[in-house]
Amino acid sequence: MTYIQNPKETTCIFCAWKDQPDSPENLVVYRGKRVFVMLNRYPYTSGHLMTVPIEHCSSLNNLDPETRVEMMELANQAIKVLQYLYHPEGFNLGINMGSAAGAGIVDHVHMHVVPRWIGDTNFMSSVSQVRVLPETLEDTYRKVKQAWEKMIDLSLCE
Repeated sequence: MTYIQNPKETTCIFCAWKDQPDSPENLVVYRGKRVFVMLNRYPYTSGHLMTVPIEHCSSLNNLDPETRVEMMELANQAIKVLQYLYHPEGFNLGINMGSAAGAGIVDHVHMHVVPRWIGDTNFMSSVSQVRVLPETLEDTYRKVKQAWEKMIDLSLCE
């Protein structure tokens, strides 16, 4: 309820985080040249990541080709990290452009990488619109950040 009742942010949260150090507060786990990777603060499942361009842009087609490529490459790396860490049975990848498409942050395009397991949606999501996660967001952040660094050290993400 706090999320719903709090006043809406007037500044772009992605732009506010781009100059802060990576931390459990901003949930940024990796920074590339044009794109950073972060956990979703309101995840569908544990490990729900997003690839976010550093450039403030509302539409994928307005990004330069290099940024679009890096978004996809980092999404691919995110999949590798999440496979290593959580062993999901599948993934949803998606970009919601515009409020009609379900974008929660309309003015800054980003791609979701959501690990999925058979049966990961239960009656709580369907009936109560509540998500039940098996670990805290802070624990997920720590695990994903460490796994990302380990995968890079092993050159499994490059």
